[in-house]
Amino acid sequence: MNSWQHIYEHFNPIAFSIGGIGVHWYGIMYVLALISALFMAKFFAKKYDFGISAKGLDDYFVWVEIGVILGARLGFIFFYDLHVAYYLTHPWQIFNPFMDGKFVGISGMSYHGALVGFLISTWLYGKRHKVNIFKLLDLVALSVPLGYVFGRIGNFFNKGLIGRETDVPWGIYVDGVLRHPSQLYEAFLEGVVVFVILYMYRPKKRFDGELIALYGLLYSIARFVAEFFRKPDIQLGFVFDGWMSMGQVLSIAMAIISILLYIYLLKRKKR
Repeated sequence: MNSWQHIYEHFNPIAFSIGGIGVHWYGIMYVLALISALFMAKFFAKKYDFGISAKGLDDYFVWVEIGVILGARLGFIFFYDLHVAYYLTHPWQIFNPFMDGKFVGISGMSYHGALVGFLISTWLYGKRHKVNIFKLLDLVALSVPLGYVFGRIGNFFNKGLIGRETDVPWGIYVDGVLRHPSQLYEAFLEGVVVFVILYMYRPKKRFDGELIALYGLLYSIARFVAEFFRKPDIQLGFVFDGWMSMGQVLSIAMAIISILLYIYLLKRKKR
C-alpha cells in the first residue's frame, strides 16, 4: 500500500519520445478510449439492429471526433477558463500546442463541452445521411462508457483532475498531500457502472432514444457523486453555496435535460 500511495514519485508520465517530442501515457489512454468506443460500437451494431453499418460507423466516427475535440476545448474555455476574453481576441491560441517555443500539448478539455460538440456533429451527420439519430445515439450510449474508463485512467496517469485531501489508506500522495484517487472513482462510476446498467437494461428498451436519455441521467448522477471526492478546479473553486463544483452544476443541468428528453420521447412514442 505504501508503494501505491507514492506511485507518482516513481511514475514517468511520458511513455516514450519520437523526434524529441514526448508521447504521454495520457495521450495513449485517450487514443485507446476512442479505439475501444469504436470497437464496441461495431460489435453492438453487428450484434443488434441499430440501423448503421460498420462502414457507416467509420464515417460517423470522423464526424464525431471533430465535434468532440472542438466542443471539449471550447467547453473548457467557456466553462472553466478565466481568460475567455483573451481567447476570443486570439482564437488561434485555442489549439496552440506550443508555449514559449516548446511543445507542451493542449491541456484543458471539458466533458460537457465535448458532449455538446458530439450532439451537434451527430445531428449534422444524421441530416446528411438520413439516419435515425435517436437509434444511433442509443448505440453510442452502449459504446462510450467503457471507452471513458481509459480516459479517466489517462487523467490519473497525467496527475490531472486530482482528488480532495483524505486520510483513507488507499489515498495517493500528490505533491506531498494525501488525496483521493478520484480519477479512478470516476472511471468506475461513470464508466463501468453506467455501462453495466445500460447493457442490462437494453433488452427492455421501449423506444429509440431511451438508452441515450438514460445514459445522460446515469452519467450525471455518477459525476455528481464523484465530484465530492475530486478537488474543484483551482481557478474556480466552489461555484455555488460554498460546496458545489462547476462539474456538479453542469451535471444537474445535464440530468434535467436528460429527463426532459426521456419524457418527450416517451410521449412521442405514445402518440
